Amino acid sequence: MNSSHFTRHSSNREDMTNEEEEEESPTELNTINSSGGFLTVSPDKLSLKYAGVGQHGHDVGVAQSNKPAPFKRHAYYFEIYVKDAGVKGRMAIGFTTDNFKTGRHPGWELNTCGYHGEDGLIYLGKRQGEAFGPAYTTGDTVGAGINYDSQEFFFTVNGTLVGTVSKYIKGPLFPTVAVHSQNEEVAVNFGQEKFAFDFKGYEASERSKQQIAIEKTSVPPELNHSLVKNYLLHFGYEETFHAFDLATNSTVPPIYVAQEDGVDVQDTAYALNERKILRQLIGKGEIDAALAKLRDCYPQLVQDDKSEVCFLLHCQTFIELVRIGSLEEAVKYGRVELAKFIGLNVFQDIVEDCFALLVYERPEESNVGYFLEASQREVVADAVNEAILSTNPKHKDRLFSHLETLLRQLMACCLELRLLNDGQGESLSLNRLLENNTCKRIKKTG
Repeated sequence: MNSSHFTRHSSNREDMTNEEEEEESPTELNTINSSGGFLTVSPDKLSLKYAGVGQHGHDVGVAQSNKPAPFKRHAYYFEIYVKDAGVKGRMAIGFTTDNFKTGRHPGWELNTCGYHGEDGLIYLGKRQGEAFGPAYTTGDTVGAGINYDSQEFFFTVNGTLVGTVSKYIKGPLFPTVAVHSQNEEVAVNFGQEKFAFDFKGYEASERSKQQIAIEKTSVPPELNHSLVKNYLLHFGYEETFHAFDLATNSTVPPIYVAQEDGVDVQDTAYALNERKILRQLIGKGEIDAALAKLRDCYPQLVQDDKSEVCFLLHCQTFIELVRIGSLEEAVKYGRVELAKFIGLNVFQDIVEDCFALLVYERPEESNVGYFLEASQREVVADAVNEAILSTNPKHKDRLFSHLETLLRQLMACCLELRLLNDGQGESLSLNRLLENNTCKRIKKTG
């Protein structure tokens, strides 16, 4: 067990959803690392115009973005608007690395990719292009994106998806724009204005494809039922277990069977009644009664007054006093019971956050207000439940339900996949998956 129990639901609530916000995104063109002799950039650094004569392949006017495309997300996208296709319409849009040789078109050099306007060809690190999409010219809006999940580049013209190609380039990639004939001029949109392409709709569609693929996976109902039953027993939800068992028309006796899918259900139901009672007490905020029950049934868990179980329960007692407005009593209790944990590094931050509840006139609206949510009681109940399970002499190391074990394996696999993709793509967010599925069900039944 670990003190992260006490705050895990608040971090799970954020659950990596702020990851995109933490990443910097391109905002303008980089005027330093550009082929400056062959182009002019507008004062706002969002437009470029060719200033050369376009006589050979090394006088291309090229500019990268000021920052690489963010990659801790499902996809990234930007657009250009062709103000003037110039004499020959040799504009290009794509992605390049930080060591890109300016003065050359994106796609001509290794580790670059570019969709060219003159002929509609895609160039993937070599001078010979491949048939890809339509040519584009004055008045067209062209977009380039990276789908980190499928590891593909995708391109659009006037709001319509043109096609995709494999993302063969590793490392940070910079949105890149090129012009290569007299009077060519393009404006760049890094998201400061509405895109012509429905990028949000594209992301939703791609995620929907993933969800459909997942839902097509066949799982025997009895396996699902077994996972749910094990979960309910593991966390001490005895009544819910019996109700679920009855609802699924199980022919297996509810608890006292020798084996269920290779698992000893009696072991899963270890101390079930005590765990059920303790969960109910903590769920109602009756922490003193829960402590008394633990001292009576499992004194070894609370004999050390500085144990984690004692810490969690003392914190919750303090929180319950704040909840009902007994601030003076909370201060007295904190000075006696929580003060003993001050100085212990593993508990220090949580103690300070608990005391911070006293500072706010409306603590429930503060940045530590999650302590006052009903779900915080569940977090404490889960920790106590885990501590009791650890006293099972047969399975001291079986501290997770089968469902939790599967989810941990899923998280490990997703992390490994991300590592194989250089850390690119969205991290797995169980909250986001649950929210998306909930929204889908509401739409279906609405």
